Amino acid sequence: QVQLAESGGGLVQAGGSLRLSCAASGRTFSSYAMGWFRQAPGKEREFVSYIRWDGGRTYYADSVKGRFTISRDNAKNTVYLQLNSLKPEDTAVYYCAAKRYSGSYYDKYQYDYWGQGTQVTVSS
Repeated sequence: QVQLAESGGGLVQAGGSLRLSCAASGRTFSSYAMGWFRQAPGKEREFVSYIRWDGGRTYYADSVKGRFTISRDNAKNTVYLQLNSLKPEDTAVYYCAAKRYSGSYYDKYQYDYWGQGTQVTVSS
């Protein structure tokens, strides 16, 4: 069992930055791949970024590539998402998720545990 808690969201102007954190409970955090997803009002939850259990591989949605950076610190049981050059269309609730087994990294149904989400609002 893994419990996840996101933090770091807030209101920021376009072009600004935020750093999201996702703290995990449990001793097996390092065996999970982690993902970040987001959901805007009236839209489906969509993939944002993924990081392998050891941090050795990462993936990004095309819409955030070059602006967002995912990282993890297994000693602290935490995964991060650095959001730079934010745009109004990045406004959403951001969720972190843990995936134990292989499967498509961009498919939200492949993830086993989810946090409650943190709101990111980007004003124009």
